[in-house]
Amino acid sequence: MSDFAKKLDRYAELIVKIGASVQRGQTVVVNASLDGAELTRLVVKKCYEAGAYNVKVFWTDETVTRLKYDLAPDDAFREEPKWQAAEKLELARAGAATINIMSDNPDLLSGVPGSRIADAQLAAGRAMQEYRVLSRGFKFSWNIATTPSKGWADKVFPEAPEAERIGLLWDTIFKLVRADREDTLAAWEEHLSNLKRRADILNAKQYRALRYAAPGTDLTIELPRDHIWLGGRKQNADGIWFVPNLPTEELYTAPKRDGVRGRVSSTKPLSYAGQIIEDFTLEFEEGRAVRTSAARGADALARLVQMDEGAAYLGEVALVPHRSPISDSGLLFYKTLFDENASCHLAVGGAYSSCIAGGADMSQEELSARGLNNSTVHTDFMVGSGELDIFGVTADGGEEQVFTKGAWAF
Repeated sequence: MSDFAKKLDRYAELIVKIGASVQRGQTVVVNASLDGAELTRLVVKKCYEAGAYNVKVFWTDETVTRLKYDLAPDDAFREEPKWQAAEKLELARAGAATINIMSDNPDLLSGVPGSRIADAQLAAGRAMQEYRVLSRGFKFSWNIATTPSKGWADKVFPEAPEAERIGLLWDTIFKLVRADREDTLAAWEEHLSNLKRRADILNAKQYRALRYAAPGTDLTIELPRDHIWLGGRKQNADGIWFVPNLPTEELYTAPKRDGVRGRVSSTKPLSYAGQIIEDFTLEFEEGRAVRTSAARGADALARLVQMDEGAAYLGEVALVPHRSPISDSGLLFYKTLFDENASCHLAVGGAYSSCIAGGADMSQEELSARGLNNSTVHTDFMVGSGELDIFGVTADGGEEQVFTKGAWAF
């Protein structure tokens, strides 16, 4: 077996055994890009070896996606994919695990009218609303992993010889998911334990708010009562532990919907719906993003926070040290799964119900009453740097340093 084949095998094993934690007799849904066919087939094989009852693969293709955006009539983007949503909802309710093997070209939809992208995003969000509730409540196991594509590799390694770019991206992915180590699963167990240790510290603190200070950023984020910091592993409704994101370096919780005020500036470009948004700022009053600006992609940013009523509010606050394996790579990935794990970040849109005690079993009305935001969207954007200081506001109004110049203060 070649060195590449060994690493690919470890990666697939990680996705199945730790990522989705596939159980004997379980159905597995795999959403995959055609660019990831080799990895997807290996994942399917390992699912069955783990005792899966059935593995259903849903393929996507970038070329076909772009053809639709270029040639289909406008009404096609307003049509909700109800049949697809109903099938996935039925499978999720039955306890099926979901594995997403994605490989998006950050520039795939460059030049496409923004109205088409917004209509498609909104239609999909509405159709998948019930599924999203189950997903954000971690009612079933799900996992997101990646595989290279030519468009993505060209974006990350533009200076490398064209024939070497995909190989370079594979090597980088293997390193960041620890598939370059002989015992990948043991390395992940150690990493997950470290994340849990820090989460336990933050949960014991129960800060009333976080205050962010950095160039271009002066932001205060209130936290709801009984909030929970999550990171690494999650537990589904059947008590099975799984890891949603590979890689993962973050600890995160939900902010109080109307408790965000001030200004925050991005520190990395955001790849959103096939477009790039760069050097942008958001200004918040009583939780709502009342003003946005961007050096590139300003219209896309404005549309994002107008997708629905909740899209202008924050749904996630996440802490990641500036010196993390992904940050230390020195690469800009133009993919949120990687870039968010190189930087402290926030997310506009819906909150994860499990971020408050008992939230996974609450109705949306109950969650809203507890201060959690609801939206069809959930989009992370990066705000961390080596200049970011974060202070935890205690119950008595005092402050403790949580991050100092981008590093944990404890």
